[in-house]
Amino acid sequence: MSDSDQLPLPDQLAVLLHEGTNEETLACLDRLSATEAETRKRALRAVQDIAVKQPRLVEELVDPLSTFLTDEDRAVRLTTAKLFVALAQSEPTVVLPAVDVLADRLADEDEFYYVRARCAEALGYVAIKAPKQVTDPDTLADLRIGLEFDEPEVKMKLAKALVYVALGDASRLRHQISSLAAHLDDENELVRYHLCTALVVVGCEDPTELTGTADVLRERLADENSYVRGRAAEALGLLAGTNEGVESDPVLAELDIDDDSPLFLSKRVQFCRRKLTDEGSGVSLDGVGTIESVRDGTDNMVEEMKTPDDGECPHCGLDLPESGPPMCPRCGTPR
Repeated sequence: MSDSDQLPLPDQLAVLLHEGTNEETLACLDRLSATEAETRKRALRAVQDIAVKQPRLVEELVDPLSTFLTDEDRAVRLTTAKLFVALAQSEPTVVLPAVDVLADRLADEDEFYYVRARCAEALGYVAIKAPKQVTDPDTLADLRIGLEFDEPEVKMKLAKALVYVALGDASRLRHQISSLAAHLDDENELVRYHLCTALVVVGCEDPTELTGTADVLRERLADENSYVRGRAAEALGLLAGTNEGVESDPVLAELDIDDDSPLFLSKRVQFCRRKLTDEGSGVSLDGVGTIESVRDGTDNMVEEMKTPDDGECPHCGLDLPESGPPMCPRCGTPR
């Protein structure tokens, strides 16, 4: 281990994670806290790279790493939050010791909004595997209330986290349905998509919970985004299969689907029409109206939605000139 002592501190930390003892690694991390911000960021990025492929190597460091979420340097806090997102994606339960700190960062209205967004995202991934540890009433309130006041990037991550809360335990959102439905007209299409998706997950578990959302879901059938329209149709189809039911709607009947329509939309419109009228009984609708289909497919749908047309902001759709500013002037998202 003496050879590693000659390496820059970020490289030392990476080597120790693979080869050192826990005591040596913790000591290196402790030394890191006294270095300049750029060195701290480099070391945290090195840990993130390891966390993606070998999250268990980072498990014993989660608690001390969480202290960097309150670092005096904003860029260090953001780098740390991204590290926890990567770790939570790879191995959600490893992040459990940091849940309280992540929730505190989410709740801090004075925190840089990108830090809050990443903390919400990390909590969402943890909620899939450990919903009880993440979805206490205060954290759920922070996720829901933030939809009303936060920056677009934060709202998108909050809405995404709520999808994962539902995937972990749909009953956790039972008393949030009307509040979520009230934001289905958000200007950000990803917020609308995630919230419609959260309602679909709740509806898969218990369709009667969607009673009272039919009107706002019908409005989303005319949404400019085909994925939002698809999720709205899927939720209406789930509700149509209950005793509460929903009536057939002219908007649904007139909704154009043809060979050029995205398969995602076509299958969900057919699903809803079948539930309402038995139309399209010969169409295969595997993977629609199930929690498994949401768990397996929603991230891919989001990636498709986020792929921008040339010169368009991937978050709010504003046309941007090729030589425009590094951040979108409407929503503030980096290009």
